Order: sequence, then C-alpha cells, then structure tokens
Amino acid sequence: MKVGTNLSGAALKFGASQVFGGSDDKIAAALASALGNTKGPLMKVAQMLSTIPDFLPPEYAKELSQLQAHAPAMGWPFVKRRMRAELGPDWQSKFAEFGKEAAHAASLGQVHEAMTHDGRKIACKLQYPDMASAVESDVGQLKNMMGLFRRMDGSIDASEIVDEISSRLREELDYERERKAMKLYERMLADKDFVSVPDPVDELSTSRLLTMSWVSGKPLQDFEEAPQEVRNRIAEMLFWTWWGPMNGYGVIHGDPHLGNYQITGEGTGINLLDFGCIRIFPASFVEGVVRLREAIRADDFDGCMEAYDIWGFKNLNRELGEVLNVWANFIYGPILDDRVRPIADGVKPGEYGRKEAFEVRRLLKERGPVTIPAEFVFMDRAAIGLGAAYLRLGAELNYYQLFEESIQGFDANALATRQAEALAHVGLS
Repeated sequence: MKVGTNLSGAALKFGASQVFGGSDDKIAAALASALGNTKGPLMKVAQMLSTIPDFLPPEYAKELSQLQAHAPAMGWPFVKRRMRAELGPDWQSKFAEFGKEAAHAASLGQVHEAMTHDGRKIACKLQYPDMASAVESDVGQLKNMMGLFRRMDGSIDASEIVDEISSRLREELDYERERKAMKLYERMLADKDFVSVPDPVDELSTSRLLTMSWVSGKPLQDFEEAPQEVRNRIAEMLFWTWWGPMNGYGVIHGDPHLGNYQITGEGTGINLLDFGCIRIFPASFVEGVVRLREAIRADDFDGCMEAYDIWGFKNLNRELGEVLNVWANFIYGPILDDRVRPIADGVKPGEYGRKEAFEVRRLLKERGPVTIPAEFVFMDRAAIGLGAAYLRLGAELNYYQLFEESIQGFDANALATRQAEALAHVGLS
C-alpha cells in the first residue's frame, strides 16, 4: 500500500509536469524517494532497470542507481523465530556458533555468520518473512511503473521485459533452486581452478534458508590501481567465469553487480557469489549469439536477421534490423577486433553503452517500436555489467581470441545434451 501510494504521487507529478511543465529530475527524485522509503524486491528492480543503458531517461537512471540494496536487519528475537520455522525448535543445537547480528542485510534476506560442529565457518542466508506476497505485490507495481515510463517514450515495448524480470524475481525467492544453481556452477566451472563457488550445506538448508561455506576476498574495486598485468588477469578470469558457462552450457549469471565477485590472493582467483538470478537458455539462443557474430563479421545482413529471429524478435523489417545492428555492432565490437584492446575507448564505467543506446532509441522512435524478447533482457544486462567491470579495471585483452577459444568446436546439439546432463545432475530445470 505504501509503495502504491508513493508511486501514485510520482505519477501525479509526472502528469502535472506534462500539463504545466516541469523537469524530469524532480519526477525522478520523487520516484526514487517513493522506492527508497520501502525496502524489498521493487527497489531491487529499480536498481536493475537503471543498469540498462538509456532504457530510462538519464535523470531516472541517475536517481534509481543510487538506491541502496540494504534493508534493516531483523533483530535477534525475530531471527530465532524464523530459524525455528526453518530448522525446528532445536535449531541452535545444529550449530557450534551462530552470530546474533547479521553480517549483511539486503532486500530479500540477511546473512549470519555461523560455525558447524566440525569447525567449518559457514554463512546462513535467511529470507525475510512474507517475501512471496511482497514480490507479487511488487510485480504489479513494476507493471504500473513501466506503464508510466512508456508514456514518456514508446520506442520499446517492455511487456516481455516485465515478464522476464518478474520470473527471475520469483526464482530468487526459491533458495532450494539457488542451492542447486550453486552446484551447477561448481560443475560448469570445474576446469577453471581460479574460480571458487561456495559449497552449500544441504542439511542446514531449506527453501527459505540457504547455508553455505563462508568465503572471503577483496572487492574488485580494490584492484583498480593494480599493475596492468594483474588487472588484465582479473578481467580474463571474469571472461571465463561468465562466457564459459554461457557458450558451454547456455547458462548465465544474470546479476553482474560488482559485489558478486570477490578477488582472492593478489588477483589470482575469484569467488563467485549470489546464484539467485540464473538464466538458462535454449541451445538455439546460444546458436543465435554465435551466428550473429559470424554474420556481422561477414557483413551479412540476412544472416543478422536470421539470428534476431532465433532470439525471438518479432515482426522485424529491414529498417528495424538496421537499428538492432547498431547495438549489435557495439556489443560485439570487442570480439570482432583481433587485437589487444580496452573494452571501449574514452568511456567511463557508468556510461558504457549509453551513447549507442541513445542512438538506438532515437532510431526506434522513427522506425519502431520493437518488442524486446524475454531471453534478451538478462543477456544484455549482464554483457553491459561485464563491460563496466572491464572499464573499471582498465583491462586490455584480445577479446576476439578469448571468444574464439570459448566457442571452439561449438555445436548446438552437443550444448543441448551437455546442458540437459548438467541440469539433471543437480536436479535443476
């Protein structure tokens, strides 16, 4: 009710500005205030939307990106009740130690440090109560919010974007699914000894409590001034941590937040965290990724259109295909260029992709609208997130050669088989 009232107030300010004149920055500030005064999934969605280059007007993106994904932690009496509900009345006897204060609190739950009886340091991720009903309420508010944005700019039909974000939010509430996703990533990255994934503790986990080994490392930002070879090594590890599962299994880590990467040693390893937002693609989608790159390299417009069709873009004509190619040439640029290079020249991390997205939206206003397929949403978002990380590091790599290595011997049928086996192994669908 509070979110709805706040958003209604923002909508009224929007309407008033259209009639009487006003500035988008004031409306955006009102919207950010409406969301910031309530903690929960919708605030997370707002942050998510702010990371998509030029999807929102710049004033909106700036305000929403400043929202903090931290909620007040539950107090100890509340924690005890929640833990009793998940592990039974004797839950405390199952731990040698259990921290009363939360080590971290976010929008969906909080993490407590604990110790097992055999001396293992563990993290207990405990979901806040009634999150399922909160998500369903917030999904409705998300649709209202996107309707408000669409009135400002009709170049993009966001209906499938809303459905995709809603589906991923619902999945994030299922800690049983996240536990299986952790095991999936451990399997997919088994040959990458520089990547560590927390080990889930099955006997101390439920659908709303996820217990795992405690891992620690330094934030990626700590290495922004490291020697060039160290920054390049971290960037290469990030590439394989993301593109390895994508091109090998059709699976992506859909949350590119820098906080989900911890750097270990002196830049020699990575801890990958938070597996609530995992996107599993059909093999045909990955085939579209590979085929689009080949088509761009060959200047084959018809091949590009076939790739877009594979991805699920609907009712495309030549003019709209040309607009999509503007964005595709930007995203694929580093892996088309066979040389050591930065991910982009003269671009700040927060501005990565914004100029190109602005041009795409300008053209779509003339030739659109276009409906963005659901599968494209997190693929695009994660690619932008990775690019921003590379920019922060100032990394210089031959992305072309790395991508070539990642798709060596690519076969869609083989990927589908490998994916099915891996998902069956961990019980994930």
